[in-house]
Amino acid sequence: MEIFQGNNQLKEGGFVATIGMFDGVHLGHQFLIEDLRKVASSEGLRSAVITFGDHPQRVLRPGGDLRMIMTLEERLRIIGELGVDTVIVMDFTSELAALESREFMKLLMQDYGVRTLVMGFNHRFGCNKDEYFEDYVTHGEELGLKVVRAREYQGEYSPVSSSLIRKMIEEGRVDLAKCYLSRPFELSGVVVYGKQNGRKIGFPTANLDVPSHIIVPHRGVYTVKVTLENGEKYCGMANIGVRPTIERGGARTIEVNIFDFDGDLYGSVLTVEFVKFMRSEVKFSSFEELKQRLFVDREACKAVLS
Repeated sequence: MEIFQGNNQLKEGGFVATIGMFDGVHLGHQFLIEDLRKVASSEGLRSAVITFGDHPQRVLRPGGDLRMIMTLEERLRIIGELGVDTVIVMDFTSELAALESREFMKLLMQDYGVRTLVMGFNHRFGCNKDEYFEDYVTHGEELGLKVVRAREYQGEYSPVSSSLIRKMIEEGRVDLAKCYLSRPFELSGVVVYGKQNGRKIGFPTANLDVPSHIIVPHRGVYTVKVTLENGEKYCGMANIGVRPTIERGGARTIEVNIFDFDGDLYGSVLTVEFVKFMRSEVKFSSFEELKQRLFVDREACKAVLS
């Protein structure tokens, strides 16, 4: 798969393209990409997904709290696994946001060689928010751009949207989010130094530093699977929270206790696959009570994974 980044013109065109954020690359996105590939094949052209490096809402409202399901690198990897020929990553700017839909369609033709535009079932673009699919078809006929409407995804987990999945993750419903994503929700981050309180009570943890724009599940204990930087895979449990038993007013941490592992992971990247929410974060009366509960949690997580 070819990847083009930035708002530079492509030297060679000839694409059947679709456009969207594709955060999560969920079941609806996968259905759209399947239609994209079918149209591209029938027209003898390359398929292209046009997306943005950052979410338009985050660019236009920099003070907002929108968090993404995955990083750009993860998004590109999953899209590539779906068999797309090309991904064009555009920089979303205020100038781009000011374009009317017809101007944007013209830009896609002239700068990126788009000949056919496959529209998501209910997707809209351009600053003129009162336009719909029929208006895009009219603009396309005037410009010489074919506009096709993709089928609506009506599978078991419809309707599906990135915002719905974000809400599930925020509420800790990671097992349900998996159904809508068609894969487990994952967090990747660098292992950083913590206060090593877990090690003191027999539960050493890897403390993850994840990108600030990525969504983090609800505070609590989770059954997880862990992939090390070298590809080795382990089972484990993760705690997301502020460690109320240990300190007051602490910052949120993501701590992973990896089962049957003993080694130095500082500075390496871990990928944590969230399997199931086990319980909410609790303030215990003592370190000893916390320790005893962690034994119970570990056995419960092992039972889920078995």
